[in-house]
Amino acid sequence: MLGIEPYFDEPFYVGYNVGGFELGLNPALEHGPITYWGVPDADAAVAELIAAGAQPGDPVTEVGEGIRVATVLDAAGSTVGVIENPHFETPDAPSSPGPGR
Repeated sequence: MLGIEPYFDEPFYVGYNVGGFELGLNPALEHGPITYWGVPDADAAVAELIAAGAQPGDPVTEVGEGIRVATVLDAAGSTVGVIENPHFETPDAPSSPGPGR
């Protein structure tokens, strides 16, 4: 669908570089894949999501090579994943608030 090959392809995680942003999928789950948002600090991202009303899901866990993932459940019960990947350079955050911020 993206027209590009993943930069990381393992049974537990498939990672894509999409316009400088990380798109990650965990294809090995029984209930379907989880999409992960790349973040610079997984612990901080999970804390921020929970403070905003999300419920804890899977705790921050290292899955190899310094890559750390976690999930939370949003208000609708959907799983939201975050990934801290030291091998992927995340773009700097915008300096001014944008839509939805």
